[in-house]
Amino acid sequence: MSQAWFQHTFSRKRFRTRNQATAIAILGVAILLILGSLYLSQVASFAITNRQIEDLISRRDQLKRQNEKLIGEIASFRTVPRLFARAVDIGFRPATNADIDYVLIAGYNPNRDRAPLAAVDESRGDAAAPVYEETFGGWLEQQLALMGEQFRSFGN
Repeated sequence: MSQAWFQHTFSRKRFRTRNQATAIAILGVAILLILGSLYLSQVASFAITNRQIEDLISRRDQLKRQNEKLIGEIASFRTVPRLFARAVDIGFRPATNADIDYVLIAGYNPNRDRAPLAAVDESRGDAAAPVYEETFGGWLEQQLALMGEQFRSFGN
C-alpha cells in the first residue's frame, strides 16, 4: 500500500506543478496588464493636464497682449491735444484774463506755509547734542561681553 500511495503522490505532483506554473504565468500576465493599464491611464491624464496648461498659458499671453493694447489706446485718449479738443467739443473754451474773477479775503495770508521757523535760543542753557564717539570695535567688545555674560548665566 505504501508503494501505491507513493506513486499516486508523485504522479499527482507532476500534474500540479504544470497546473501551478500555468496559473502563476496567467496571474503574472494579468498583473502586468493591470499595472500597464494603470500606467497608461496616468500618462494619458498627465498629457491631458499638460495640454490644458498649454492652452491656459496661451490664453493668458493673448489676454496680456490685449491688455497692453488697451493700455496704449487709453494713453492715446489721455494726450493733452485730444483732451483740449474734447473740451472744445463739449462747449468749454480757454479762459482769458477777462474771464477770471479774483476774490480778496480779509485776513488770508497766502504765504502761511512759508512762515520762518523760530530760531532756537541757545542762551537758555540747552545742552548741545552729544558727540557720537562709538566705534565698531567698541560695539563689538560690548556685544562679546554681553554674550559672555549670557553663557555664564546658563551655568548658574
